[in-house]
Amino acid sequence: MASSNHTTGVDNTFRKKIDTEAYLERAREREKKEADRSKSRSKGPPVQRAPLKHRDYHVDLESRLGKTQVVTPVAPLSQQAGYFCRVCDCVVKDSANYLDHINGKKHQRALGMSMRVERSSLEQVQERFEVLKKRKTPGTFTEQDLDERIQKQQEEEEELKRQRREKKKEKKKGKVMEEEPEMDPEVAEMMGFGGFGSSKKS
Repeated sequence: MASSNHTTGVDNTFRKKIDTEAYLERAREREKKEADRSKSRSKGPPVQRAPLKHRDYHVDLESRLGKTQVVTPVAPLSQQAGYFCRVCDCVVKDSANYLDHINGKKHQRALGMSMRVERSSLEQVQERFEVLKKRKTPGTFTEQDLDERIQKQQEEEEELKRQRREKKKEKKKGKVMEEEPEMDPEVAEMMGFGGFGSSKKS
């Protein structure tokens, strides 16, 4: 038996031929497009946005608390489960993420505000302090008020404890009454419940 170990040739036609000129041409075209795109962006003046302002409305997070809702995939965004943002037209699933969204950069930009805060002057700060002083309820807080509140709270707690004790006593009395049902003495004697300590001689 003769074995033939020699190979006649290797077929390398499956290997990819690299055309460097074609790749260089594609790279030049891509660079030209990027340069044109960057020129078109820088043509207009930069957008001037208003500084951040505090909200003049109340964020409603509690109105849907504890309520159930049927979720369907075909419902419009405003009726889906979660918190809907009318400005950005999106739904956020929980209250923490909703607060993050309305305080975030995307939402503020949609409202036309930058993320920078306007620097306050001395007069504005003084006016704000005056407004807050007027809003504060008249009368000062004293130690006597604190003592009265503590005493009132202790009385309420003692009253609650007393009511709980009474309820427990009532429940125990009810259980004792249920455990000792009234039986006819003759039936009890026939069943052998006549009495354990006393014996009748016949």
